[in-house]
Amino acid sequence: MVRSVSPQQANELISRGEVEVIDVRDANEWSTGHLAGARLVPLDQFRANPKAALPRDGVLFVCAAGVRSQTAARVAASLGFTKIYNLNSGTRGWAKAGLPLVQDLSVAV
Repeated sequence: MVRSVSPQQANELISRGEVEVIDVRDANEWSTGHLAGARLVPLDQFRANPKAALPRDGVLFVCAAGVRSQTAARVAASLGFTKIYNLNSGTRGWAKAGLPLVQDLSVAV
């Protein structure tokens, strides 16, 4: 089951170390700002080989507005993962909630 979470709830999950953050946007979007510690796995790449991108249960999927991340989360759930979260308002909602985005150019993979 996929659980949609608010930016505040997502921040709590991240702070407690309960989730790995996977950003499913493309590299251009990533460079405009992403959650600290997130790993970039564009949705097309994720769909092509989801098991390679999911080393463990406990994943928060993120995109710009929450649509692509919901798709990725459903794929993960279909593989039997149970601790799957979707940031329901994406990075836009995260920033709107006053939470920080980082803009380093490195891509964590």
